[in-house]
Amino acid sequence: MLLQQLINGLTLGSVYALIALGYTMVYGIIELINFAHGEIYMIGAYMGIVALAAAAALGLSEVSAALTLLGVFGAAMLYCGAYGVTMERVAYRPLRQAPRLSPLISALGMSIFLQNYVMLAQGARDKAFPALIGGGFEVGPARVTAIQLFIMATSLLLMFLLHTFVRRTRLGKAMRATAQDRRMAALVGINVDQIISVTFLIGSLLAGAAGVMVALYYGLVNFFIGYVAGIKAFTAAVLGGIGNIPGAMLGGLLLGLIESFGAGYISAEYKDVFAFAILVLVLIFRPAGLLGEQVPQRA
Repeated sequence: MLLQQLINGLTLGSVYALIALGYTMVYGIIELINFAHGEIYMIGAYMGIVALAAAAALGLSEVSAALTLLGVFGAAMLYCGAYGVTMERVAYRPLRQAPRLSPLISALGMSIFLQNYVMLAQGARDKAFPALIGGGFEVGPARVTAIQLFIMATSLLLMFLLHTFVRRTRLGKAMRATAQDRRMAALVGINVDQIISVTFLIGSLLAGAAGVMVALYYGLVNFFIGYVAGIKAFTAAVLGGIGNIPGAMLGGLLLGLIESFGAGYISAEYKDVFAFAILVLVLIFRPAGLLGEQVPQRA
């Protein structure tokens, strides 16, 4: 039982970590809580269904399951990336110099708009996602499915690639400079608007991948999944330290474990309560998070 809950928690936490990275990266640069980020994740799940249907219609799914899965992930991630960049240009960039409450209201408006847009376009009923990855094996009393291994391995790979990108590449260094002091970064020649767009792009790419993973894991998608997952990912970002990339990874994994053990040993009906209780406790006793928050310096 303990090992099974550990495996379930790590699987769920890997998804939360990917979504939380989008929250923490955006906040780390422009101090904005992008409450529409959960809807980007939801759109990724729907795009995965659309891409899978297109592959089946073209007969590609019969050629190679691995290539089909890669194509589904690629399509969902690129589609979500385009959504993220467009959202930044339309809803947030015009409000860059506005009072801080204005972009927050805009983010909430974008969240509601995207929820209703997807509901009208795709319908309010749940959509089924075919099981593309089957099988598994036993580890003592616990069972590890192939999809759980795939989610954990893919999430770790994406998080490692993001960490390497931010630490090793020229663009990643520009992102860190912008996060540290946006005005000084602009003075030394960094295109701050471009860096902010790239940040939204990367966060949305990761959210799109997370959406496909959840669709594969649960087999069902609806227009409301982005709201709950977004709030939990925000909790994970706060738990680890808002604006802190390693903190978002740690917070996501911890939140998944807390939710899994709470559901397994206390009550599955209150699994969402555990996440929000953690948010309240962190905000009261350690508002900077476990690894400390990282926000831009004010001019």
